[in-house]
This record gives sequence, C-alpha cells and structure tokens, in this order.
Amino acid sequence: MKLITAVIKPFKLDDVREALSDIGVQGITVTEVKGFGRQKGHTELYRGAEYVVDFLPKVKVEVAVNDDAAEAVIDAITKASHTGKIGDGKIFVASLEEVIRIRTGETGSDAV
Repeated sequence: MKLITAVIKPFKLDDVREALSDIGVQGITVTEVKGFGRQKGHTELYRGAEYVVDFLPKVKVEVAVNDDAAEAVIDAITKASHTGKIGDGKIFVASLEEVIRIRTGETGSDAV
C-alpha cells in the first residue's frame, strides 16, 4: 500500500477532488498548510507598505491506496493540479506498513 501526499495550490483542490473521485478513490484527507519551495515567498504591497510573505498558503491532500492504484492517483493529481506556473506543488509517495479501520478492526486493503 502507498500513502500519496500532494501539496498543491488551494484553488486546485476541487479539481483534484473531482479527478480522484472519477477514478474511484473513496477517501482523502485535506489539510490547510503553509510553506515555500524554490520561490521562497514573495513581496506584496498593502496600503503603501511593502512586506514579505515568507510562507504561501497551500493544501495538503493525503490518499492511501493499494499499490496497483498508485500510478492512476498520481496521474490524476498531476493533471488536475497543473497550471504550468511556479508553485504548482509536489507529490510524495511513501510505503504504508499497515492500515487499520478503527470501527471494524479491518486491516490492510480492506481498511482503505
């Protein structure tokens, strides 16, 4: 099993959710986060004063899937979140040792 974590631009969340739903993903976890990559933030002008925005708002989407579905999920997230501009985000893939559904005690693939 794989845990796929994508950090994307907030306005792309609905597109990603729909893309994952279209390929049959049943559950995702979404967290509002802040961070920066190569762009290292930017400066903005507010009421005549210039200030630096170090951390940019992002959304972290986490999806646990079976190994055979991982490529389809990565593809769907990539296509749905792509704008071609700096700050589109990143996708991280990690192996999951175990998944347990708390309510029923199911484990592994049955728990996802």
